[in-house]
Amino acid sequence: MEEQIDIDVCGLEPPEPMERVLEALSSLQPGQCLRMLIDREPRPLYGILERNHFSYEPHLRPDYLYEIYIRHK
Repeated sequence: MEEQIDIDVCGLEPPEPMERVLEALSSLQPGQCLRMLIDREPRPLYGILERNHFSYEPHLRPDYLYEIYIRHK
């Protein structure tokens, strides 16, 4: 079973959400999944993830928060 690490950056002002998720990704191991919760879609993050060989699955929840699952490719 995959280990999940949760990070909630709702309500934080840019660039803090980006800084926090990049810091968390720096220690993400293969077989782990980072679950990011954010109150807006972090479009700039997607390009960074792709360039650094991460896959991501964004989901818009009924409460209008974005839940993004990030893994090593």
